[in-house]
Amino acid sequence: MLAGKKILLAVCGSIAAYKSAFLVRLLVKKGAKVQVIMTNSAKDFITPLTLSTLSKNPVHSDFFEEKSGQWQSHVELGLWADIMLIAPASANTLAKLANGLCDNLLSAVYLSARCPILIAPAMDLDMYQHPATKANIDRLLSFGNHLIDAEDGELASGLSGQGRMADPENILAYVEAFLAPERPLSGKKVVITSGPTHEAIDAVRFIGNHSSGKMGAALAEACRDAGAKVTFITGPVHALPPNNTISIQQVKSAGEMFEAAQKSFKDADVGIFAAAVSDYRPKESYSNKKKKDGHSFSIELIENPDIAAELGKNKRKNQITVGFALETDQEQQNAQKKLQNKNFDLIALNSLNDEGAGFAHETNKVTVFDRHNNHYDFELKSKKEVASDIVNLIAKELNA
Repeated sequence: MLAGKKILLAVCGSIAAYKSAFLVRLLVKKGAKVQVIMTNSAKDFITPLTLSTLSKNPVHSDFFEEKSGQWQSHVELGLWADIMLIAPASANTLAKLANGLCDNLLSAVYLSARCPILIAPAMDLDMYQHPATKANIDRLLSFGNHLIDAEDGELASGLSGQGRMADPENILAYVEAFLAPERPLSGKKVVITSGPTHEAIDAVRFIGNHSSGKMGAALAEACRDAGAKVTFITGPVHALPPNNTISIQQVKSAGEMFEAAQKSFKDADVGIFAAAVSDYRPKESYSNKKKKDGHSFSIELIENPDIAAELGKNKRKNQITVGFALETDQEQQNAQKKLQNKNFDLIALNSLNDEGAGFAHETNKVTVFDRHNNHYDFELKSKKEVASDIVNLIAKELNA
């Protein structure tokens, strides 16, 4: 997929610059032609010789190359590339690019480039969450650039959180998906519900569940990478996919999720119902915090609408719906019953009895049943890999 593609890698001053060596190596092994631009501060973290050796090309950092005595044309570099990939992108460079400042070769090439530009930020979590950085990223996205969002993990400061540059393998996967000529869900609209719902008891308490939304977020990214236009409707979670390429709607209650899903599902090709929607809600909720008064307190619960079942009743002939069944007993029978009752085309069964599956894990183990009485057993995998398996089955169902 990357064979012969011309990738201009721009490296900024960040401790994450050491990952650029691995990234260059991966791109070259895939057959890409790589040229590297470095800011002068990036040289404090990794040497130009390292990146030149790995890319098999001279590294560019200044307008005038003293050794060769040649002027380095930022215009020619911008025209040469099929993709400009800025990884790592520091907070300083993000601010420059967002505001059109042009005081080094990297920023000059950025302003001259006619190719798609992919940006992979790297910085400490407080810097990444600062309103100024967020505003700069939003502005860059409004220009049509693409964000490879920073990942969660341990940072150079010793803190832990979002801000570390995406791993080189993840950046490679993003680039490959971005350049894929034909993707299985190209041109399709996909709606995904994800996470838990919170049903208010009073102003501070609610009924909910342990869903982290990680599986839904993985599905959203997998569908996007497969070429789909994704609407992601999520309950209260921290696990959100990058919002530059995915439309995110955040809700709290089952009623709010139902309303949002109804609107988006009308013109969708695929509906994936991965949310752990509360089956019940309090009949009465209190606008203020209910205080203890020395007496018992009963809550009458009423059923919430079954979002997947309601939308499944009226789905068009060419719409595909996918459900999830988290079961503890009579697992296969319950999953197949849901497949029929909710008019699903596919249902993914996962069991709380399987180690590494269920809520909050980074992994999942599923068996997928379809409406043709076929079933597909998958081993324990990362949720990203599970999402890719499910997307492949959706594409197969659409083609059928």
